[in-house]
Amino acid sequence: MEFSVARPDVVRAINQRWLLKSWNRERGARRVPLWQTVIAENLSRVAAHLSILKVCGRDKAARFQVQFHGAAIAQAYGSADCTGKHLDEIMPAADQSKHVAPYHHALRVGHPVYTIHDVVDRGGRLVHFERLLLPYGRDGECIDHILAAFEFVSPEGAFDSRALMKSLKTAPILRLAATIEPQATA
Repeated sequence: MEFSVARPDVVRAINQRWLLKSWNRERGARRVPLWQTVIAENLSRVAAHLSILKVCGRDKAARFQVQFHGAAIAQAYGSADCTGKHLDEIMPAADQSKHVAPYHHALRVGHPVYTIHDVVDRGGRLVHFERLLLPYGRDGECIDHILAAFEFVSPEGAFDSRALMKSLKTAPILRLAATIEPQATA
């Protein structure tokens, strides 16, 4: 998967922009923000659209263990509780490398990663699946957590989000894969 370099304004969803601005502000002079800042932040208003993943291992051998899975994500993926499972255990084997590639990229570069995939719901409506991955570390250098923010938006308005990602008749179409350059803080 090829990742372009993009400015923060490529992110469309308001809540994802807020999370990206917080990530950038909290990063300061460190490579990545401290994980402790996420724990202290009040994320309750966006929690339904968040997933928290612990990084287990390093480099290409790294796996991503779900520690929290918001209700909107569970509904879209048609899964109850994925807590404690690794992404490679949840994702279909055929699509695993494509779906996990953005997480590995965020781990490798230490920058936010933003992807948009087009999918179609059960009623045939186009839905944009937007995912923002934000890397964090307990020491500000080594990444040990990724905060993932998901948005599902249809240009047609309402859509059926129930098991959206499980009921796909065709593979998601990648519209954008971007590394977001961190901004200097004042």
